[in-house]
Amino acid sequence: MTQAYDHLAEWFEHLNDDCDYEKWSQYFIEGLARRHAGRIGFDLGCGSGAFTRALRRAGYDMTGGDLSDAMLSSAVLAAQKEGLDIPFVKADAADLRTLKRYDFILSANDCINYLPQASLPTAFRRIAKCLKKGGLFWFDISSEYKLREKVADNMFGDDREEVTYIEFNSLREDCVETDVTLFVKENELFRRYDERHVRYIHTEENVLKALENAGFEAEVEGDLGREKFHSDRLNFICRKVSS
Repeated sequence: MTQAYDHLAEWFEHLNDDCDYEKWSQYFIEGLARRHAGRIGFDLGCGSGAFTRALRRAGYDMTGGDLSDAMLSSAVLAAQKEGLDIPFVKADAADLRTLKRYDFILSANDCINYLPQASLPTAFRRIAKCLKKGGLFWFDISSEYKLREKVADNMFGDDREEVTYIEFNSLREDCVETDVTLFVKENELFRRYDERHVRYIHTEENVLKALENAGFEAEVEGDLGREKFHSDRLNFICRKVSS
């Protein structure tokens, strides 16, 4: 069993081609403009860099950061393929440290779910230190409703010509453990890879409390700005109010 994303990184965007990255990215682009965010941003937990690239194409000066070396390699290759000049750096959402302060930090698609509840206060304080005063911290989480009612104790899969993806999800007290199996075609055979992911279940109340203690004011909305009740995804759009 390897670390999360060691092998999935290469296939991540391919297997998520139904999530409409273009529409999702436009939601962030329009939201940042509406809230008068600056032009210098950091994509925390950038993965293979889909949102980093979209924001760069929209004119933002972006840096991408992720803890997974495999994801960073995929992000660099994808940016180079599009001819985009984007720096990608190793970054830990639990203890973010940057050389400069940013106008906004984006952390999309479950990055914060990979942090235990006890880590959130410190993580949010560290993120606040990496923002200018008045800067935005915009992140989402898979909601408690989604993880407990839809994902927990279920199996999901995707069978493609060149890769087959299977995941088994087990509910624990405060998290969902996901065992991922990939079968990747190599010549006429398939090679198997296994890795484990742990996503922690966060309540809106606990997240807001940790944000307030870190010096943020936050608004919360559902997936792509929809009603948050029973939404699969919650977006926390937070403004740093302390210096």
